[in-house]
Amino acid sequence: MDLHSLQPAEGSKHRRIRVGRGRASGKGKTAGRGHKGQFSRAGSRHKPLFEGGQMPLVRKLPIRGFNNYNRKVIVPVNLEALNRFEDGAEVTIEALMACGLAKGRFDGVKILGNGEVEKKLTVKVSAFSASAKEKIEAAGGSCETV
Repeated sequence: MDLHSLQPAEGSKHRRIRVGRGRASGKGKTAGRGHKGQFSRAGSRHKPLFEGGQMPLVRKLPIRGFNNYNRKVIVPVNLEALNRFEDGAEVTIEALMACGLAKGRFDGVKILGNGEVEKKLTVKVSAFSASAKEKIEAAGGSCETV
């Protein structure tokens, strides 16, 4: 098979229907829009979810829950992920962002105690779980809340 021999599948390509081009075309006179009414006019359209004047389903259904605009977005980082840093390194929020462990918009980073840390690290982030703090200090590192 060569690029010059590629063709679309049989029946997948259709000619554009040219409306309003005489009676013989089958789409002449009213151009498939019927007689009179809202949709016979140019520029007519429904709003999304419009149901012909009936109360739309979207407005009938109750609103559930709420969005807390004061929420803080905290990025979780597991202990085992910190093993990618060198022994004696200082792990900051900027360092976590640089290596792709903390992405997007967030208000803080929390180190969780999943896994083991094998290196002596100085970790400076927003929060630590109790088990994470314990494991970092057991490995000879230090924890600092920023």
